[in-house]
Amino acid sequence: MKKNYDFSKAVKNPYAKRLKRQLTIKLDEETIGYFQNMAEDLAIPYQTLMNMYLRECADSGKRLRLHWKPTAKPRAA
Repeated sequence: MKKNYDFSKAVKNPYAKRLKRQLTIKLDEETIGYFQNMAEDLAIPYQTLMNMYLRECADSGKRLRLHWKPTAKPRAA
């Protein structure tokens, strides 16, 4: 190894924005099984498939529709 390196002509990694970060997430067994089965059929790791699906959702601007049931209004005292 050299003592010093010249980085003046270095090129920034064009893929740096797409690097993956390890993350811990809690998922139910059904969801994991769903992606594991599909990934097995496609011969890819299930975590890769999950990332591809989430990336597609993000790229297309897909939004989850949540409908909360109205709660009972508090009674006046």
